[in-house]
Amino acid sequence: MIVVVGAVAFQPGSRGGGRAVGLAPAIAASAASAASAVELVAKIGDDGAGEELLLALARAGVGHLAVLRDPARPTPLAPAGAEAPPEEDETPLPALLAEEEAAVARPPGRPASSAAPLLEPADLSLGLRYIRDYGVVVAVEPLAEGGAAVVAEAAAFADAALVVVTPPGGQVAPAYGRATVLEAPDDDPDDAFAGVVGRYAAALDRGVAPAGAFAAAAAEGGWEPVAG
Repeated sequence: MIVVVGAVAFQPGSRGGGRAVGLAPAIAASAASAASAVELVAKIGDDGAGEELLLALARAGVGHLAVLRDPARPTPLAPAGAEAPPEEDETPLPALLAEEEAAVARPPGRPASSAAPLLEPADLSLGLRYIRDYGVVVAVEPLAEGGAAVVAEAAAFADAALVVVTPPGGQVAPAYGRATVLEAPDDDPDDAFAGVVGRYAAALDRGVAPAGAFAAAAAEGGWEPVAG
C-alpha cells in the first residue's frame, strides 16, 4: 500500500460533481491507476464540499480512511472547471487525470485555495495511525513545522520507502534523512510530474529497486533522458 500525505482542495464541476485537485491527490490517483492500493492523508472541512471531495477520491480509486475532517474550517475550493461526464464504457480515472486545470493557479504541492490548512504533526500522527501495512510513503511539502519528523518516523517504523516532493527551490527538512527527494516543477497543468511520481511510488510498492522504478515511471510518462 502507498500513503500520500499532503494538501487537497475541491474543484466543483461545471455540470455537477467535481474532483480533488492538488499535487498530493494527483500523485495518489496516478499510483491508484497503476493498480496500487493508495490512501491519502489530508485535512478537509466538515461540509458538503468535503463530502463531494471524498466521493471524487473514491472515483479515482484513492482511499480516504485518513482524510481528517475539521469542523472549524471549510474545505478549500478551487474555481469550477469543465468536467465532461465519462462514457458508459469508460472508467472515470483517465478522464480525471487528463482534465485541464486551466482555471486553477497554484504552486506545486498546494491546492488552489490559500485557505488550505497545512497538516500539523498531530494531524499526521492521527491520520497515519488509521493505516496499516504500507510499503511507500509520499510526503508532499509543505507540511507544518514538525510534520517531516512525524512522517519520517512513521515510514521508518513501517520499514516503508519514503519519497519527498518539495516545491521548486524548497528546502528539505533534515528529519527526512535519506529519503528520495523530487523537486516539483513550477507548473504541472496536465499532471505529468504527478503521474511520474505516482507510477514511481507504485513500482517501489511492487518491490522494484529505486533506479529501475524511476526509469520505468519516467519512460511510461514519456520523459526522455537528456544527454549532458
